[in-house]
Amino acid sequence: MHIFEKSPEELEAVNSDALVSPGGAVPWYIAGLAFECQECGCCCKGPEEGYVWAKPEELATLAEHLGLEEKAFYEKYVRRIGRRFSLIENKKTNDCIFVKGGQCQVYSVRPTQCRTWPFWHSNIETPEDWSYAAQRCEGVNRGPLHNARVIRQQADATRE
Repeated sequence: MHIFEKSPEELEAVNSDALVSPGGAVPWYIAGLAFECQECGCCCKGPEEGYVWAKPEELATLAEHLGLEEKAFYEKYVRRIGRRFSLIENKKTNDCIFVKGGQCQVYSVRPTQCRTWPFWHSNIETPEDWSYAAQRCEGVNRGPLHNARVIRQQADATRE
């Protein structure tokens, strides 16, 4: 639903005061954005190398989920990038190492970065960024409308 299709009451229900940037700008997505995961796995796939950032506590949860000691899990599935950690990728496809048959094998315990797709700052900075995300993801602009507060919270959750 486009912003101009919302009633004044619906727009007022989104507390824009908490979303105003330091410069006083209201985010372009103040009326919300539609997204519903299509379980296509496109957000987890190459063709380019990328990073699946994960915090140590998330990696510990993944190790436990897979029944591995943390040290063995890190050796097999994690790479260090500076002071951060990323899951490794399939060397042939650049897909996340946990994507098999187009599905995430650790979906229930996936890292925050995965849980917050597509509401990353890089995807919501401008309408053009959102459109670019829609070209890569079948779920963007489909399904339920997520309000601006939830979108901002999800984006901020991926900041270190």
